[in-house]
Amino acid sequence: MLQDYVPILVFLTISGVMGIVMLGLGFLLGPSKPDPEKLSPYECGFEAFEDTRMRFDVRYYLVAILFIIFDLEIAFLFPWAVVLGDYATKGVQIFALASMGIFLAILVIGFIYEWKKGALEWD
Repeated sequence: MLQDYVPILVFLTISGVMGIVMLGLGFLLGPSKPDPEKLSPYECGFEAFEDTRMRFDVRYYLVAILFIIFDLEIAFLFPWAVVLGDYATKGVQIFALASMGIFLAILVIGFIYEWKKGALEWD
């Protein structure tokens, strides 16, 4: 039974060794001429204005989470649409269309709720 996993172990070992060898070769053979200009921290071509560990506003994270949620909606819609058109019978298509309509309606209601609460505003 364990003999079935030997090819996987060999593959992981070879890939790990190759990764370490490639990193080592890049470190040893790559040009390295550091100077104070190259080693100085910068942000968009300018010197850092403040501490880089400053706190972000919570609204930034809220907008990011909302973006991820509504972006995942599209990730669910594409496979659903492809499978629905190719393999489904007429009855299944109607049921799937109704269930996707409910799914989208819930997401739209959530979006309207967040909009009304002012979560998308940057005052």
